[in-house]
Amino acid sequence: MHPNPANTRETPALLIIDMQQGIQRVSTPRNNPGAEACIAQLLEYWRSAGLPLVHIRHISRQADSVFAPGQRGALFQPELAPQATEQVFEKNVTDAFIHSGLERWLHARNIRRVVIVGVASENSVEATARSASNLGYITQVVADACYTFDKTDYYGQLRSADEVHAMAMANLRDEYAEVLTSTDLLAALLGAASRIS
Repeated sequence: MHPNPANTRETPALLIIDMQQGIQRVSTPRNNPGAEACIAQLLEYWRSAGLPLVHIRHISRQADSVFAPGQRGALFQPELAPQATEQVFEKNVTDAFIHSGLERWLHARNIRRVVIVGVASENSVEATARSASNLGYITQVVADACYTFDKTDYYGQLRSADEVHAMAMANLRDEYAEVLTSTDLLAALLGAASRIS
C-alpha cells in the first residue's frame, strides 16, 4: 500500500536532475558511486506508487557542450530515462525552476512537496533546492542519491568530491531543505502508507 496520490498537498514529486549521458563522461573523481542505484530505487518506488515524477535535463546554449541539443550527451541515461507518460523539463541554467515551466506544472497539480535527487550536489541540486524552498515548497534532498566531483575552492585548494558534497548538503540542511538518506525517505513513505491503510 502506498500513500494516496490524490492527497496532493502531501504527495511528493520526485525531481530527477541532469541524469544524462554527458555527465558520465566527466573524468574528475566523484563521490557516491551508488547514487544511480539509489535514484533507480526511488524511481521504481514512485512509479509503482503512481506518484508524480519529473525528469529534468540540462540543454546547453554552447554548441560545443556535451549537453548541446542533438549531442548524445544530452540524452538521458537509459536506465533512468523517462517513460512516455512522465514529465520532462529542460533547463539552460543550474536552477530547474528558471524558464522551465516546472513551478507552473507543480502548482497546477497542487503539489507542495518536492524530493530532489541528481547531479551535481553543489550545482543544479543545490540551486534547485534553494529555489524550491524560497518558493514555499516542502523540500527534501536525498544525500546518497546526489553526487558531485572534486573541485578547487576559492583559495585554490583542491577539495574532494566528498567534501564538496558535504558542504552542499550542509548549505541546504535545515535552512532550505531536509537532507536525508534514501533509506530514511523510503521508510517514512512506507510508514505513511501503513498509517493510511
